[in-house]
Amino acid sequence: MRRQLPAVLAALVMAGTLAACAGKPTSDPKKLVVSTFGFGEQQFEQTVVKPFEQQTGIKVTVETGANADRLTKLRVDKNNPTTDVVMISDYFSTIGRQQGLFDKIDPAAVPNLSKIYDFAKDPAGYGPTYTYQLLGTLYRTDKVSKAEASSWQGLWDGKHKGQIAIPDISVSGGPTFLLATGQTFGTGPTDADTGFRKLKELKPDVLKFFTRSTELTSLLDRGEVVMAPGLDLFAVDLVKAGKPVAWVPPAKGRFLTANTVQLVKGAGNKAGAEKFINYLLDAGVQARAAQAYYDKPVNKGAKVPELLTKVAGDAAADPQRAGYGPADLDLIAKNRDAWIQRFAREVSG
Repeated sequence: MRRQLPAVLAALVMAGTLAACAGKPTSDPKKLVVSTFGFGEQQFEQTVVKPFEQQTGIKVTVETGANADRLTKLRVDKNNPTTDVVMISDYFSTIGRQQGLFDKIDPAAVPNLSKIYDFAKDPAGYGPTYTYQLLGTLYRTDKVSKAEASSWQGLWDGKHKGQIAIPDISVSGGPTFLLATGQTFGTGPTDADTGFRKLKELKPDVLKFFTRSTELTSLLDRGEVVMAPGLDLFAVDLVKAGKPVAWVPPAKGRFLTANTVQLVKGAGNKAGAEKFINYLLDAGVQARAAQAYYDKPVNKGAKVPELLTKVAGDAAADPQRAGYGPADLDLIAKNRDAWIQRFAREVSG
């Protein structure tokens, strides 16, 4: 009986393997899994997902989470992806592309690519930007002048000690602010060493290194913070509510951050994923998303809500014309982990 045990175990292992393979989910053209951000989930469902389902007959499952967590899931599932489309911020998408997690987009399958601004198109042919945010300064209009807020140097003038907030390096806007600081005080936008040195100098004046937009907006609303680098999106609700808060672009160091939509390599429903990406870039869909949860459109034909123009001016419609451009995403992706450690050691610690 003992001599037969290896053969029996081998048979059981083989049977289990076959059963597992038989039980693996197969591609279903009527089902799609979309991974996206955790905020604004309800508005996203109502504005984008439900209309897409009605138009195509494809049932969408939405998975949400932080950029880093969702990228890790894609990496773990790389050989057997369970996600078809991922909506993810620009430098995380750069990391994912470098790790071979995404497929290039076929323009013939996504015709709305031809209708978006050039800055939103990926030069290498991967998924495009579908919305963007602008790095500038949020400030209390009753305590800081627009002229002072429109220069990055204003943060270092010593007039507002203990009333300044800056983004932590780990969040959207953090790496771009580091590079904007390097460009303002150093040799250019890749001068991270000067950026770190100047941020360290600013530390005594900083009340908060914020990791969530709600932290910043609450401090601004209460008047505890009077000036802070941040994305224009953060100012929208405060401006809408009539608070004495505004946002202004800097005279120098104008960087945008972007959210991209990517086709997952090996996606079970590639055709459905391409339909979803094309739908997300539609002018009408982009206009509704801008109205519902302030996603600035990249489709040239999409209407920009008056509120977004009130906050960001002409840059809300055409950031390139306003002098905005992306930061060096390859540089950020390459150095992100080291920068996070250095920021904690030299700046926020």
